[in-house]
Amino acid sequence: MSADATTTRTAIVKRSLTIAGHRTSVSLEDAFWSRLKALAAARRRSVGAMIAEIDAARDGANLSSAIRCYVLENSPQ
Repeated sequence: MSADATTTRTAIVKRSLTIAGHRTSVSLEDAFWSRLKALAAARRRSVGAMIAEIDAARDGANLSSAIRCYVLENSPQ
């Protein structure tokens, strides 16, 4: 992978969304957004619905960190 491709995949991307009626923003590396979208599609869910589930299940953890952990735990090896 070229240096430009690596930089693009590791760049932080901030997205705004609504969870349980509240607007918030989440900052993740592009690689995590891509994998989260793939996981959501495989489960026939929206990314927003997946994030809402992750949000409801986290125990005080930072939402961005909780999403990263979810993606790592649910991605094929």
